Amino acid sequence: MKKLDILYEDKELLIVNKPAKLLTIATEKKESNTLYSMASFYVKKQYPKNKVFIVNRLDRDTSGIVVFAKNEKLKHFLQDHWQECATKRQYIGVVEGRVKDKKATLKYYLTEDKRLNVHVTNKELGKLCTTKFKVINQTRVYTLLDIEILSGRKHQIRVSLSEYGHPLIGDKKYGASKNPIGRLGLHCYHLSLHVPYRKDNVEVETKIPKEFLKIFESGE
Repeated sequence: MKKLDILYEDKELLIVNKPAKLLTIATEKKESNTLYSMASFYVKKQYPKNKVFIVNRLDRDTSGIVVFAKNEKLKHFLQDHWQECATKRQYIGVVEGRVKDKKATLKYYLTEDKRLNVHVTNKELGKLCTTKFKVINQTRVYTLLDIEILSGRKHQIRVSLSEYGHPLIGDKKYGASKNPIGRLGLHCYHLSLHVPYRKDNVEVETKIPKEFLKIFESGE
């Protein structure tokens, strides 16, 4: 079993950096190799009765920060108050095309269909999702974005950028035609976490994946 990339740990929290192409938790197919199984194995090595509970999830092909609680009470609290507790969530994304706006705020109403696909819809049918970005680097073909989500909906970043006309690389589901690094070009790199009864705020950050940066080394 691979070693966990631990970003932060205390008696209540375990925050890790999830690699791409790894499920956060098993689906109906019951895959055994998941981030949850790795985290559970890690805490049980410390003491067999230890448990972990997933607070947030990332798609299989998205890498970055995932939070586990070490007790069920904290898990439910964080999930019920995620918008207030996760005070800042930032991603790095690589999109197709040269984005003209150096920064922008995208607001779309999103809804999920019976096949679990997410679509842009109207105010009556969907929930408002707000996504901010600024351009970090560009070539003629790709743009590197620093993305902040001000809401938290399934596939929010993926659908919003696709609707904006610049889908994430590797995101065939939402209109991408290019996949230069063999994975989805999305990574959660920064999280500010505030739990009201704790005295400290937890801030974690990871490096931008090397494969993202290599795309921009040539400058073409």
